[in-house]
Amino acid sequence: MKILCSATLALAVAATTFAQAPHQAPHRALAAKDDFATAGAPLAAAKADPRVLAAIKQVSPNGIRTNIARMVDFNNRTTISSNDTDLKPGTGILAAADWIKAQFESYSKDCGGCLEVKVDEFIEPAQQVGFNGSRPRIVKPTLMRNVYAILKGTDPVASKRMYLVTGHYDTRETDMMNTHDPAPGANDDSSGTAVSLESARILSKYKFPATLVFVAVAGEEQGLNGSAHMAKLARAQGWQLEGVLNNDIVGGDTTPGDTLQDKTRVRVFSQGLLPSLPIEQIRAALNLGAESETGGRQLAREILDVNRTYFPALKATPFRAVMELRLDRFQRGGDHRSFSEEGFSAVRFTEWRENFDHQHQHVRIENGKEFGDLIKFDDFSYIAQVARLNMATLATLANSPGIPQNVRVLTSSLDNDTILVWDPPTAASGDVHYQIVWRETAENDWHYAADAARYPGTGANTTRLPVSKDNVYFGIRACSAADACSQAVPPVPGR
Repeated sequence: MKILCSATLALAVAATTFAQAPHQAPHRALAAKDDFATAGAPLAAAKADPRVLAAIKQVSPNGIRTNIARMVDFNNRTTISSNDTDLKPGTGILAAADWIKAQFESYSKDCGGCLEVKVDEFIEPAQQVGFNGSRPRIVKPTLMRNVYAILKGTDPVASKRMYLVTGHYDTRETDMMNTHDPAPGANDDSSGTAVSLESARILSKYKFPATLVFVAVAGEEQGLNGSAHMAKLARAQGWQLEGVLNNDIVGGDTTPGDTLQDKTRVRVFSQGLLPSLPIEQIRAALNLGAESETGGRQLAREILDVNRTYFPALKATPFRAVMELRLDRFQRGGDHRSFSEEGFSAVRFTEWRENFDHQHQHVRIENGKEFGDLIKFDDFSYIAQVARLNMATLATLANSPGIPQNVRVLTSSLDNDTILVWDPPTAASGDVHYQIVWRETAENDWHYAADAARYPGTGANTTRLPVSKDNVYFGIRACSAADACSQAVPPVPGR
């Protein structure tokens, strides 16, 4: 994220829509005396990293189509089909897992063994109650396999930080227990799995200081079982997992006659306050109005920033991420929830408008209407755009120094200035500088920024900014010498 460093320029553009962020709604007319508009400068898109830009230009819609077609060929990838012994050879969930593993291994071979390919295999016990209180979807102990590949970071310190992309490779049809009739899942969620595979294929050709993890999980349709196990594994093994990108239903459904689908937008869902937090933490956050300052929301804002940087540089069809202020679609759930509940920052990408005739449906034609999650309804160019956004985000975060720690806003005295204090990222190497970002309390995305060094405080990693903390939300970002920045971290009160 770059800034325009002239306060004069800030005043000149303050009363207009920000040209650097055309997706944002126009601001009200700002008065020259508004401190939040004059202290820093409007956000401007960062300069695209040539290596990252070269990487995302390699995304292949045809390659994505090939991978989705192969997954559809497994006929029915319902997770509970792992218990069946009468499936046609080469079909079912376990055959699909073997193929995904082989794909990761082929990418590793192409990069000289750079990927560590693993299988997280476990037995999920029978459910007493299904997801969100529904009827049980696993009625007897069931074998599940998450398949993943690790691209270890090249820096001995920064490699401790990890960023993960995932999609679920299991499918379902109308009857959750039907393991034999076709359940192609071309959109839900072969599309998301294809994003993980394409990200692994391309990014494995590059080197990053931090570690990237490419995942395909099972058991999503049974109640997020695969991702829950994977998230707990990450927590138990002490992964310093700073960002999780979940892709679920990113096929850009293309139904003849549908005029409401939008191929220029993708939704990004993120967790607000975790209901499982101790009640004291929830009350403290609500008292500050910080219910939208969670790690997931900060990750979503970083995606918006990456979007502004790389998609204009592609000089292709406009494409933008839209931050949704809810965990998921109305009364529904996805695998990012599992990671969020373990305390990791996680988001979900989903196409702009779902078509429920092509989700969770028995494949059929009824009264002239075609039902089923068929590959003919996928838009591979749209999936490629989603993959590019995922890859650019992963690469930016992996090149960044990681998130600042222990960020505080000092409140020892009443003052219209804002004093921010922080500690360095725990797994950073090389030169690190810091940016302050802020936005009005009625806004959702960052609008202003300043180099922390421009407003020095009384010691290292401190800044005194002439902006009232009462009218804005603040964040601190850590940036590399090449201006690859982390997601922002909001301050908490300190003395």
